Amino acid sequence: MSSVHAPIDVQQLRTHFPSLSRTVHDEIITYLDGPAGTQVPIEVIKAISHYYKTSNSNSHGYFTTAKETDLLLQETRNAVADFLNAPSGDCISFGQNMTTLNFSLCNALVKKWNPGDEVLITQMDHEANRQPWIKLKDQGIVVKEINMLPTGVLDYEDASKKINERTKLVALGWASNITGTVNDVRLIRELTKQVGAYLLLDAVHYAAHFSTDVQAVDCDFLLCSAYKFYGPHVGLLYCRQGLLDTLDPDRLRTQAQEAPYRIETGTLNHAAIAGVKAAINFIAGLGTGNQLKNKLKTGFEFIAGHERAMASMLYDGIKKMPGIHFFGTDFSNSERAPTISFYHDTLSAQEICKQLAEKQVQAWSGHFYAIRSTEVTGLIERGGVTRMGISAYTNTADIHRTLDVLKKILYK
Repeated sequence: MSSVHAPIDVQQLRTHFPSLSRTVHDEIITYLDGPAGTQVPIEVIKAISHYYKTSNSNSHGYFTTAKETDLLLQETRNAVADFLNAPSGDCISFGQNMTTLNFSLCNALVKKWNPGDEVLITQMDHEANRQPWIKLKDQGIVVKEINMLPTGVLDYEDASKKINERTKLVALGWASNITGTVNDVRLIRELTKQVGAYLLLDAVHYAAHFSTDVQAVDCDFLLCSAYKFYGPHVGLLYCRQGLLDTLDPDRLRTQAQEAPYRIETGTLNHAAIAGVKAAINFIAGLGTGNQLKNKLKTGFEFIAGHERAMASMLYDGIKKMPGIHFFGTDFSNSERAPTISFYHDTLSAQEICKQLAEKQVQAWSGHFYAIRSTEVTGLIERGGVTRMGISAYTNTADIHRTLDVLKKILYK
């Protein structure tokens, strides 16, 4: 994508996404399903296709396509390092998805711990950052939950009480994929430092909307997924420099034994990894500056500002409708992901989403794997919530159309 100075013409940006022009039954699709995976720009599609056309090979060979694959993998590690402001591409590991990487990391870390050691998870988190740690109870690890307040915000007083000298790790989502809440990760980092515990961040929902800086937040581990920020399904793991080499993840003896490779199992999805690099470059193309890091930072400034404006418009419109209750704070909060979840007095989330889908408005219903948060609030008994998410390509026409369709559903 050619470099464009912000603010960007969103209509021009939309032309990079072939799927946005698709119609069903002569109606254009309105994509508000981004929290479960965004649409993909043509640059990503071409990068994946180009790899298959020219360089499809396994790695570490003497011939041309193998060397091109090796170069691609390293260049993408470096691009992800810039995306996360990691000090080096050697801090970045690839995996099938975030969940698989987290299970591998969990199984490696527990080898260093003893029965009675403690891990903290939260009631807010996606199960991918809960269940791997909960499984450690079978090995004598004590797993505690940090409570969530009814407002959909983490209970920091509860966190401060539960982090203690036995705590080995706090597994925390940077942003909730159901409420949009952005957690105070710096506060949790300070609490973990006091007791010498690791901090692991699930940034799957955060990294899609905001500039991410692992050095600024000083986390030990961070996980995210490229398919949430306009790329393909590839999981990404950041480990603090030198830390992965102290762990013993399950791996083959034929696998490279040093970081970042030692946690990677089997042959990677090279074509998809080419798409990861293209997705990062696409976001950088929205920004300004000479270096990739600067372009990414300013690109995300555009994305965050645009998405907040669209989310606020959608939130304010839904708020006026009868029988609606939101799960999560409003947009007066200084930092909040552009994700809106709500439930209705009488209509279930499934009924609402089914009727939205009949008019080609794509939204999700349920718990979105953040099931614990719906359990503790009683929302699971209602069938969860309706979730709508804003992406960089969302425009005002999408918002107006969604509100019009939703009004017709609720005012029947």
